[in-house]
Amino acid sequence: MTKEDTLVTENTRNTYTLEQAQNLTRDEVRGNYKQYVNPGIVQMLSMLDFDKQYVKAQDISVWDSEGNEYIDFLGGYGSLNVGHNHPRVLEAVKSSMEKPNLLQASMGTLAAALAHNLAQILPGDLEKTFFCNSGAEAVEGALKLARAASDKDKIIYCAHSFHGKSMGALSVTGRSKYQTAFAPLLPGCDYVPFGDLALLEKEMQRGDVAAFIFEPIQGEGGVILPPTGYIQGVRELCDKYGALMIADEIQTGFGRTGHMFACEGEKVVPDIICLAKSLGGGVMPMGAYVTKTEIWEKAYGGMEKATMHTSTFGGNTLACAAGIETIQVIMEEDLVERARERGHYLLTRLNLLKDKYPIIADVRGKGLLVGLEFKKLEGGLMNKLTGGMMTKLSQEYLGALVAGELQNKYGIITAYTLNNPNVIRLEPPLTVGEAHIDQVIDALEDIFSKKQSFTSMALSSGKTVLGSFFKK
Repeated sequence: MTKEDTLVTENTRNTYTLEQAQNLTRDEVRGNYKQYVNPGIVQMLSMLDFDKQYVKAQDISVWDSEGNEYIDFLGGYGSLNVGHNHPRVLEAVKSSMEKPNLLQASMGTLAAALAHNLAQILPGDLEKTFFCNSGAEAVEGALKLARAASDKDKIIYCAHSFHGKSMGALSVTGRSKYQTAFAPLLPGCDYVPFGDLALLEKEMQRGDVAAFIFEPIQGEGGVILPPTGYIQGVRELCDKYGALMIADEIQTGFGRTGHMFACEGEKVVPDIICLAKSLGGGVMPMGAYVTKTEIWEKAYGGMEKATMHTSTFGGNTLACAAGIETIQVIMEEDLVERARERGHYLLTRLNLLKDKYPIIADVRGKGLLVGLEFKKLEGGLMNKLTGGMMTKLSQEYLGALVAGELQNKYGIITAYTLNNPNVIRLEPPLTVGEAHIDQVIDALEDIFSKKQSFTSMALSSGKTVLGSFFKK
């Protein structure tokens, strides 16, 4: 045996087989994640006992390694519109496994079919699809398309928006926390307030705007809805000043808001639409952008430009199989209408809670994309004893603490929104039933009816943010 053979043997001796990996304990997962992945994530999740090991999932339910069942009201940030492991989506992937998955010197059969299906369900004349692997990649492609299809280079985006964390997508994501360390970002990107048509027009009047990118509802901004007529107003301004309208429907698409796509609520057809998350049925990673033929032709028409923007895994067979079946499930199970009905029920019950408990500052949303915002708490003896830390924690972690109570005491998974940590999102699979919604409402009622203060939530179990603060 050569020295090189010995090194290979020694280096592979401690690797896990798949069977061994599937049987790792919670502590082993935590240790490996801390050493080999992201120690900060381990610390953050551990503080609220969010570092559970989930071992099984079906529809709206997941189970941890200790046999506890939870209902998922986070829904993969909108990736699980048809629920966890929908049997039809799993079967679609399995039935396609003997077909070539990656064969670039060809045209994918299922990619062609999925692109056709998307053109049928999208509004207007959106029909040219580029497949990729994630929402951020879809945004990257849309930004490149907008610049390539015009003689302009400026991109306008919205404050508090979230479009992804790759370099181009980050350049149009409206929170400095995620941008500062990576500056300088993509040049020519400026922001305006979300919902403000007057300031958007002021930016467009200069005549140098290639595109305006926006979310029909700002998910990570705290589930912020625009004023009625805003999306239609954006369409009119883009037409007036020759800018392309890019709708980021990565989170709002595929029935989430009670429309197949949120822009349909104002009968608007964007020039480019970004899709991902539930396009893969919660089973396969998948993204896409879809545009109009004339825009595609300007950017990538003809053989010379046909390969200017490509993706190795984009449109692979297994992902497209999942996408085709996901769309069929959404239509055949009438999940768009179900999202509208269940969303109305959820919002109605949450607003009744808001009327009873002052800690709830606002309830807002559309369909099954709902945000619950809490008032920032200030003052008190505990705040003085901690040198103002109590106020800081209430401003930055109150949503997380409520999410922690819901998960650890009531078996309900939620999370706060990235750009507004005082908002928890309620974004369950569209298959959710009224009984599940009642379970969430009852849990929130129990939390608030006990007049449980922020302090007691923070101190409970010694695993919370404030408990960690005292241990330092």
